[in-house]
Amino acid sequence: MPPLWHWCAFVPTVPTEDLARDGHPKLGGFLPPVPLQRRMWASASLRFLRPLHVGERLTRHSTIGNVQAKAGAAGPLVLVTVTHTVEGADGLAIEEEQNIVYLDIPDSFSPPRKQPMPEAPAHHDTKTASEVLLFRYSALTFNAHRIHIDLPYAQQVERYPGLVVHGPLQATWLMQLAHRVRGDWPTQFAFRGVHPMLLTPGESPQIDLMATAGEGNALSLCAGQAGHQCTQATASWERAK
Repeated sequence: MPPLWHWCAFVPTVPTEDLARDGHPKLGGFLPPVPLQRRMWASASLRFLRPLHVGERLTRHSTIGNVQAKAGAAGPLVLVTVTHTVEGADGLAIEEEQNIVYLDIPDSFSPPRKQPMPEAPAHHDTKTASEVLLFRYSALTFNAHRIHIDLPYAQQVERYPGLVVHGPLQATWLMQLAHRVRGDWPTQFAFRGVHPMLLTPGESPQIDLMATAGEGNALSLCAGQAGHQCTQATASWERAK
């Protein structure tokens, strides 16, 4: 099973009546009851110790590692760090640290400063975003967050110009690009969101994926649209110790 596909294996088993207005499970269960309304998957880092296989029985252990309140440029925020380990029949397979950020919903769309895409990447690929694609990925990961599938909600409530392309989906595309470039799956992978990727009515749905040489044997990767970066990633093939 390709790396990152484990995100489809451990879906939340939350009844509909226990979902919040945004489609996420109500806070106060596993995740702390943060009093801020917007939730985003900010970044993650992963180590792959061995491959997983279709049909294998897996166990995931999840722990809240840290909860930190900060004053950001756009107002107060809370950063929650979650650690996951995934084990299979042969023991530990994946170590993952996930950072979730909570913010207030702004009165209008106020994105961070745009960072340009690399001018001469060594490798380039493209994808095409669509409502069907976002719906299917939401279904695979059992993610009911409405910013990905409900345009009126995304625009009128959370103030995005369009539907938001999932950060983990972008990360999966970059992982696939890294494999295509090197011919083998990375053993370590990290990514972070730097700007919302949007499927906006009337604008191009094209997504650009780029890779350039990083330090040592690593690759620096990014996913973006309209000439600016949305997700940055690093892949390396050094076996984690």
